[in-house]
Amino acid sequence: MFDDNFILLIANELGLEVVVVKNTIKLLSSGSSIPFISRYRKDLILGIDEIKVGLIAQRFDYYQNLIQRRETIISSITEQGKLTEELSQKINSCFDRQQLEDIYLPYKPKRKTRASVAKEKGLTELAQIIFSQEYSGDKASLVSKYINSEKGVEDFSQALNGALDIIAEWISEDFNVRGELRELFWEKGVLEAKVKNSLKDQQTKFRDYYNFSEKIKNIFSHRLLAIRRGSKESILLWKVLVPDSEALGLIRQKVIKGKSLFYEELLRAIEDSYKRLIHSSLEAEIFTAKLKDAEQEAIGVFSKNLRHLLLMPPAKGKVILGVDPGFKSGCKLAVIDAQGNFKKYLQIFLDIKEAFKLEQIKKIISLIKEYGVEIVAIGNGTASKEAFLFIMSMLKENNLNLPCMVVSEAGASVYSASSLAQKEFPDLDLTIRGAISIARRLQDPLSELVKIDPKAIGVGQYQHDVNQVDLKKALDLVVESCVDYVGVDLNTASLELLSRVSGVNSLTAKRIIEYRLNNKGFIDKSQLLQVWGIKEKSYEQAAGFLRIIEGKNPLDNSAIHPESYPIVEKMALDVNADLKSLIGNEKLISQIDTNKYKNDVLGEYYLKDIIQELKKPGIDPRQDFTSIVFDSNINSIDDLKENMVFLGVITNVTNFGAFVDIGVHLDGLLHISKMSKSFVKSPYDLVSVGDKVKVKVISIDKDLSRIGLELINDQIK
Repeated sequence: MFDDNFILLIANELGLEVVVVKNTIKLLSSGSSIPFISRYRKDLILGIDEIKVGLIAQRFDYYQNLIQRRETIISSITEQGKLTEELSQKINSCFDRQQLEDIYLPYKPKRKTRASVAKEKGLTELAQIIFSQEYSGDKASLVSKYINSEKGVEDFSQALNGALDIIAEWISEDFNVRGELRELFWEKGVLEAKVKNSLKDQQTKFRDYYNFSEKIKNIFSHRLLAIRRGSKESILLWKVLVPDSEALGLIRQKVIKGKSLFYEELLRAIEDSYKRLIHSSLEAEIFTAKLKDAEQEAIGVFSKNLRHLLLMPPAKGKVILGVDPGFKSGCKLAVIDAQGNFKKYLQIFLDIKEAFKLEQIKKIISLIKEYGVEIVAIGNGTASKEAFLFIMSMLKENNLNLPCMVVSEAGASVYSASSLAQKEFPDLDLTIRGAISIARRLQDPLSELVKIDPKAIGVGQYQHDVNQVDLKKALDLVVESCVDYVGVDLNTASLELLSRVSGVNSLTAKRIIEYRLNNKGFIDKSQLLQVWGIKEKSYEQAAGFLRIIEGKNPLDNSAIHPESYPIVEKMALDVNADLKSLIGNEKLISQIDTNKYKNDVLGEYYLKDIIQELKKPGIDPRQDFTSIVFDSNINSIDDLKENMVFLGVITNVTNFGAFVDIGVHLDGLLHISKMSKSFVKSPYDLVSVGDKVKVKVISIDKDLSRIGLELINDQIK
């Protein structure tokens, strides 16, 4: 059961009103998606955005898992016959996962340890007497009582050391001791990384961490992930250092009651507990916890970049020539029409004799004229620059004023080899499919990129090092959010696009397509309820994000949810108009008094959205398409000189800066410190994936293939 305590906790953590959190959790629990809640239940959540709804969902999941873990722990301790009312209350009142694990630690089943062996030898009672620090008799006579050769305790030393092993484990499992030491590790712990001795004279991509140290609480996520990767690749070694004297002092304060008979022995047990059991455990725990934060941050970076990439301005309605560049196997050229349908392909070679080159130029010109090509899209892989220069020269010589753009190929090869591409183009070569994909991702990035696993798109930071389950979940949410944000044409959308709509999965998307084929398309959104598998809840979640361009009801080509159609019809009636006359008529719309139409679900937030949608229904919310042309005289890193200025395109954004394509087959790094003369908290405050920027070259490292850039203030986007 998810009680009000958790709702209050989430509200305090996120700085939100309790009613917002309560309503959001209620909606999430009923099966509503994050895009649906943030778009169509705004008044129940007081207009918070999709990001905040997502944060509530994350904390909701965290506390649900915490409740399940509590139940598992109570069950385990009950089976051991050790659950008391006090312990049960302590577990059920714990709201922190790590503290919960600390409570459970003494009861957690373990593999054989030095302490467990000592307990089997009957030394627990001796450990208890020593640990109580109340015994005042003779040390030798007490310990000798526990010497038992049958149990493997041969002498005084074995008996005493066994008891101290038990005490050391007790100390390491003490809730308060671990809590205070954990705080010390967080506050004063220093992460130190060093290169392995055998590699210290070698230059690697981890050279910045050969002799590195920084407080673990302050370390940037990309540094931590780099150190972890360097360790995995057997190049770096790491450890977490804390002031040992301070750590031991904290334990002594918790354990030592005074100068007891076994005072010196207890000090030994404390030191053993700290060095053998606690330090390594907390070191791994702190590193792992910080690493988890770093992974979540990296996933956040990937999510932001993916969102910007998916929502890049589309060259909709343009006839495009896609070029998949290559040297050995040549360049594959493919034309798609204004609707994205493949028309024809051509293969050319860059390195051939002049006579043959002229012949293939004629073929390209013929292809361009035959289909009325409006834009050329060239993949940014091998031979991209050479293909770009060849085509630009050809266009110029033949007086063809066509924009020629370089497009990211990331993931194109994954799509080309997929069963989807094989099904769509069974008779075409992989590279031709790639050329089609390159053209389509310029024409409509969202529609094309949804066909590819988001992880393959390559706009992440250490994406292969993070938790892959968490990454997939986050990226799938981004794709769904972007698809819902733009809206989907119910009568033309692909299976992949439809299956990303809230309330629709791949099976129901397939059935939607079958229905529209059998019924010559949809003319009314309510027909969705006739599709097998779509029930009221699925319809509620999906309907607002779907569009019918020339449907029976003009509102079907808008982001207004069908549940609100009666309200809009009443609005039209109240201003003496029909729906068709009302839509797009700002004079009539300005006469609407929204206060008249408020109800339990519909309030000022969503009513405002309805008015905005009535003014401009069905408008694509993405920005207008623009193009950029690279300098044809600069083709590789060898052509670069410091202080050169270029127009470039942001290809990736990280927490430490952004990568910029300036047309030399190698992205330059625009470090966060080079983005502005004033302090920049985050690169996202200034740039996003796909932005056009003006940059200056400030450093060139040919050995490590690194280009350093600085942002020119009069940047363009």
